[in-house]
Amino acid sequence: MRDHNGEDRSITAQGMRRDFGGLHAVDGVDLEIPGGRIFGFLGPNGAGKSTLVKILTTILNPTAGRATVAGYDVQKQGGKVRKAIGVALQDVGLDPLMTARELLMLQSELFGTPRSEARKTAERLLATVGLDDVDPKKRSGAYSGGMKRRLDLALALVNDPRILFLDEPTTGLDPASRAAIWEEVRRLNDELGMTIFLTTQYLEEADRLADEVAIISKGKIVAQGTPSDLKREVGDEVVELQFGSCEDAASADDALAAMAPSRQHSDRELRLYFGHAAENVPKLVRVLDGAGIRLQGLTIEQPSLDDVFLRVTGEALEHEVDEAGDGGSATPASSAAGAPPPGDNERAEVMS
Repeated sequence: MRDHNGEDRSITAQGMRRDFGGLHAVDGVDLEIPGGRIFGFLGPNGAGKSTLVKILTTILNPTAGRATVAGYDVQKQGGKVRKAIGVALQDVGLDPLMTARELLMLQSELFGTPRSEARKTAERLLATVGLDDVDPKKRSGAYSGGMKRRLDLALALVNDPRILFLDEPTTGLDPASRAAIWEEVRRLNDELGMTIFLTTQYLEEADRLADEVAIISKGKIVAQGTPSDLKREVGDEVVELQFGSCEDAASADDALAAMAPSRQHSDRELRLYFGHAAENVPKLVRVLDGAGIRLQGLTIEQPSLDDVFLRVTGEALEHEVDEAGDGGSATPASSAAGAPPPGDNERAEVMS
């Protein structure tokens, strides 16, 4: 799709595969993302999310398949791809001895921007991400986790990209910092028409931001659609049952199997999916009473992306919680677009 003065802002992939030895980290992925969308990419650790992002951003070569970003082939036209995109990878890569302005000016100059313009770009982007009131002499190593994430986002925007790749941009942030990043992502999309490819381990994040969501498991896309469509496929309503022990929950899972073929069991909870949940509650309570299983709690709610994820992957989407909140540190890594791509890295740790 071409939009915004004829610029192509789409992302496509056909038969995309990436192998590490005998392991298919990305296994036959097809994507067609029109320009101007926020695309949410979900999956458990090791599912292939980051591997696919690194292919689309020219950091890794695919084993097979073809992909285009902004209309350019990621293997044959890598330089043009990198000029059209911004990238903020999972690990924030900042020189801890440089200030925010120094980092932004350096990044701008690497894209060929004259120094005087680079200074203006730095000031504009600091205001964009809400860091313009920070002491200009403060080095990035002294920034909190949330401030580092916002600065990394600013670095990804120095070339005014058509497409922005964000690989788990809010992991480890406190709720206020996470909300600030969400607001900025939505603004970039609404006001600038920027296509945003967002990998995340926060289902709420995908639900609130994404126009379309894809779920990847073991290298394959197992579900794709709008959040509302995916939730509708799960069922109209969810009955959540709470029990006093894991054993009771497991027994209830067996007892209710015939009544509710679509269900998910986790620890002391059991979630059942019905077209009309309220009508089924009296019957399921009678079944539990007849089996001698004591019920401690019952709620009826609408399906969420958690339910979609559980249903298509068979597991809950777990994420690491940074107990330090906004003060969490980050591991240095190359994160901003525009640098020459490294060689084809065969290390399995990119498969997250």
